[in-house]
Amino acid sequence: MRAVIQRVASASVTVEGETVGMIGRGLLVLVGKEEADTAEDIEWLAGKIVALRLFGDDGGPWAKNVMEIGGDVLLVSQFTLHASTKKGTKPSWHRAAKPDIAIPLYEALIAKLTELMGKPPQTGRFGAMMQVALVNDGPVTLIIDTKARE
Repeated sequence: MRAVIQRVASASVTVEGETVGMIGRGLLVLVGKEEADTAEDIEWLAGKIVALRLFGDDGGPWAKNVMEIGGDVLLVSQFTLHASTKKGTKPSWHRAAKPDIAIPLYEALIAKLTELMGKPPQTGRFGAMMQVALVNDGPVTLIIDTKARE
C-alpha cells in the first residue's frame, strides 16, 4: 500500500455535488492498494497513521498524534498512487489492485482505523470520480509505502 498523508485544517470529498466525507483538523490519507498487499500491510499502515506525531503543542511542533488532538481521518482510495511512468507519457496502473482485491483491502483498512481510533474515519466513495478539497496545515505531507516500511 502507498499512502499520502497530509495534515489538514479541514478536508472534504464530494461526489456528483454531494459531500460524502468531511473533517476539520486531522489527516487526509490518500491510499493506493496493490495485489501484493496483505493484512500485515493494513495493520502496519493503520498503526502508523494513528501514531504519527504530526501535531504540535507546548511540548513542541511534533508532539501529538491525530487521536491526542481529537482529530479525524479522511480516507480516500486512490489507485493512481501506483502509477508507473517509466515508459512514454501515459501512466500505467498495472500494479494497482483491481476492485475485487482493492475493495476488501480498503474496507479492512477502514475497519482497522475504526478499531484503533474508536470511531470510523470519514471516507470517499470507492471507484467514484471525486473532488477532494483540503486546507493543508503547514504544509505537512508524508508519503508512506508499506513494502518499504517508510
